[in-house]
Parts: sequence; structure tokens; C-alpha cells
Amino acid sequence: MLESLHVKNLALIDEQEVTFGKGMNILTGETGAGKSVIIGSINLALGAKADKDYIRTGADYALIELIFSLNEQQCRQVREMELPLEEGNMLILQRKIMAGKSICRICGESVTASQLKKLAPCLLDLYGQHEHQSLLKPSSYRKMLDAYVGEEAESIRRKLKDMIGAYKSMEEELKKHNLDEKERESKARLLEFEVQEIEAAALTPSEDEQVEKKYRKMVNSKKMKEVIGLVYGLTGYEEENSVGAATGYALRELKTLKGVDDEIEPLIAQLTDIDNLLNDFNRSMADYQDSLEFDGEEFTALEDRLNVINHLKSKYGNSVEAVLSAVEEKSKELERLNHFEEYTNQLKNKVECCKKEILSLCKELSGLRQKAADPLSMQLKEAMSDLNFVDVKFNISVTAAEDNFTQDGYDQVEFLISTNPGEAVRPLWQIASGGELSRIMLAFKTVFADRDETDTLIFDEIDTGISGKTAWKVAEKLGRLSCNHQIICITHLAQIASMADCHFLIEKGISNERTVTGIRELSETDSLNELARLLGSGEMTKAVLENAKEMRENARTVKR
Repeated sequence: MLESLHVKNLALIDEQEVTFGKGMNILTGETGAGKSVIIGSINLALGAKADKDYIRTGADYALIELIFSLNEQQCRQVREMELPLEEGNMLILQRKIMAGKSICRICGESVTASQLKKLAPCLLDLYGQHEHQSLLKPSSYRKMLDAYVGEEAESIRRKLKDMIGAYKSMEEELKKHNLDEKERESKARLLEFEVQEIEAAALTPSEDEQVEKKYRKMVNSKKMKEVIGLVYGLTGYEEENSVGAATGYALRELKTLKGVDDEIEPLIAQLTDIDNLLNDFNRSMADYQDSLEFDGEEFTALEDRLNVINHLKSKYGNSVEAVLSAVEEKSKELERLNHFEEYTNQLKNKVECCKKEILSLCKELSGLRQKAADPLSMQLKEAMSDLNFVDVKFNISVTAAEDNFTQDGYDQVEFLISTNPGEAVRPLWQIASGGELSRIMLAFKTVFADRDETDTLIFDEIDTGISGKTAWKVAEKLGRLSCNHQIICITHLAQIASMADCHFLIEKGISNERTVTGIRELSETDSLNELARLLGSGEMTKAVLENAKEMRENARTVKR
């Protein structure tokens, strides 16, 4: 359940906090007061696309925070996503929107917007003003039917996705090998040359790095030898002004004072250590100098080897490992071409077997859909009857097209409806009006609400295109639904607003010479006054207030 919403610096909202209750939470207000901003803020918090235009003018950021109390299934889903929870099964979701970026947190831990989008369906179901337009798209019907089938359908679709990916890869492989004999021979000759060229080089892993390192050393050996010779002379004992000779002379002179003063002993020991270290260093320099002997033949051989390696790298990859990997692939390809018929026959058999498995899964999925179509049709028909469709006919057609399978199976799903007595059923997308679509979508929502564990349902202006008796039927449906779910509903109709357990008024005003949108919970008296306003009365007369009270009492009777 959505416990509270906190919004700061968003559009016309300066800072507002709303605490929602159980049952029916109604949001009303004049047109343009900012009702959609409230629902939009919930959408933003759950990962909808955001940009700097949402930030209130003059502010550096916008902030939205939602607090949910979760049921056991929701907690399990959150844990499966490896997301944190607060004590008492509380989830605190926060999104901070800044110019060029946004920061999302769940219980203090940073998450991505994509993680929020994945989490959103577990927390609530939001029905926007234009969502009923999806009923005009036949492509959406299959998804709705699969949602009714549940996890079994989803599991098969996951398998289908993997298998069709493999199937398409094998088909591409077959197309790649769809060559005539002349093309195969030409390709085989080229592959044979390339394999021989690489194998003749007898490359070893990382050889390019080793050869380049040795080559650089030999190219620079002259300069290195000059520097090493100079250092050897300066640190040695042969030249008159060398460090070694000076250190040896100093040590000999210092030893003449041995026995004169006890404090001389450690100084002699220190200088002896320096002399020994310098002697060891000088020997190491001599050995290194000997290793720099330049061998012309070795240098030529090294240069030739490097040219071979670089030539192969320029043709087959940017490293020796890439070249070795290329020769392995080319050898396999050559083997396939040399045994072309055998290979293609094996591949065709694999493609055929894969297709059979795909069709088997499609058939299984189709069976689940066929089985679910009738009960879903019946439930939707009942739900639509509750919404003032007097003599509605509704059925779901599932037609298999085996030659046209996708990761969603091979079924074509059609919703067929007749809302007028004596008229035959026809495709929903062809005949339904805006008001009918809105009620049909509400029927879907109510049917699915009884099947899932989502506590919170949000309806943004569900009353589009309806009035009178139909509006009361919609209100009754929402009222009954609110007995087992938390409903948050923006409405312009008194019939729906009368069902409120918590009634909030959204209004626009001026604060510090700036326009602001505010929201406050109404008392029973204020709620009745708002119902009277929604009934269309310009004056708050006793009669219109009595009408509002009667409507509220009727609503409570329905909910009881």
C-alpha cells in the first residue's frame, strides 16, 4: 500500500506531503489545478523519463519520495530483485531530478531508473487517461490474455524467445553456406592459403610483445651501451675520479683512525657497507654491459620475424592471440567446406528439430490461451454488465497461424464485442467509442485486480466520456474494488467522488507572488461541499447539499 507521497520543487508544487489511507482515496479539483502533476510525480518516482523542465523555476532540483508498506508477496519480489527493505516491510523510494541527471534510491541505496521500472509493477498498477487506447491495438490483446493465463504463459514465452534466437542463428548460418560449387571452391582455396600462411609462421601466444621488446632493446643498444659504460666508469675503481676509487680511498684513510676513538668504529662499518654495495652494483653493471653486445645477424632475424608477425596481425587481428583465434575459425570453416553436404545436412536437421520444438511450445501456449479465453470472456462480460453495458456480448477469438510464429507464439488474438441487442459481435477496435473503451478497460482492471497481489491501483480520470447512470455504475465498481484494494483516483464526477474513504482537494493558489499547487485532505463537511461543487451547482444551496449527502449515503450503502 502507498502510505505517503512527498514532493518538492516539482512543476507548480513548492513542497507537499500527502498521507494516503486504505480503501478509496479520491483526488478532485478545478481543471488546471495540477491533479495530473500529483499522479505524474508518482510515475516519475517509479522511473518515468524525467528532464530539467520538471524542476520548479528557480530551484536546483526536484524531489519525489514514496513510502510503501508491502505484503508478503511484494516483499518476496523485492528480495528476488536484491533490493533493500526497511523494518516492518516498509520500502522508501526516492528520486532526485537535477539538470542532466537524476539520482534514484531505495531505502537509501542507489539504484538505476531501469531497476525502478522493473519494481514499479510490483508496487502498484497505474491506469492513465489514455491507457484505454491500447484496446484499439489488436497487438495488445495477446498480452492481456497471457497476463490472465499467468506464469505458465510467461514461462513458455521465455523458452520461445531463447529457442527462436537459436533458430534464427542456424538459419543465418544456412544462408551463409548457400553457395554454388564454384563459390565453395574459390572460398576453400582462399581459406586454405590463409590457414597455411598463419600456420607456417608457427606463432606462440604473446610472441609479438616479446619480440617487440627485444627488438626495441637491440635498436637502442648503442645508446644504452654508451650510458651503461659511462655509469660503470663513474661508479667503478679504475678511473681516478670515480666514486668507487674515492670511496676506497676514504675507507683506507678512515681505518687509520681505528682504535683512536670508539665512535669511529660504526662510521667505518657504514662506509664499508657502502663500499661493498658499490662494488656489487659495479659488477652488475659490468654483467649488463656484456649482455648488450650487438649481433647483426640476430638483429636481422629479429626484424624479419617482427615483420612477419605485424603482417599477420594487419590481416587477421591486432594481436597474436587474435591471429591464432582466426586460424582456428578458418580451419573449422575450411573443414565445413570440405565436407559441405554432410555439414549442411546436419544443420538442416538441427533447424528442423528446433522448428518442431518451437511449434510444440507454440501449441502448448495456444492451448493455454484457448483454455483461458472462455472464462476471461465470461468474467469480462460480467464486469461490463456491472458497468452499465445492458446487453453486451463479448468473446475472445484465438486463431493459430503456424507459419507465422514469433517469440509470442503463433496465435492471433481478437476481442469481439457487441453492445447493442441484435447486433453481431465485431472486432472491438472497430466499433467501441471512447466512453465504452474506458469502461471496458476498467472491466479488465477489476478482473485482473482479483487475480494479483498488487494492493494499490491508481486511476487517472477513469470517468472520461461517461455520465449519468453509467457514471454511478463505474462508481459502484470502484467502490467495491476499494474494499480489497487501495484505490487512488482522480475524478471530475461526484458519483465517483462520493465513494471516498479519504478525499483530497487539489487547488492552485498564490504564495510569495508565485503560483503554487497544493493538496489537502478534506473533512466530512468540506468533502460534501466539494461533492456539491462537482454536481455543478453554482450556489451552495440546502437542496444541493442534501443531494450530496444522499449520494454519499448511497455510496456507503454500496460499499457495505
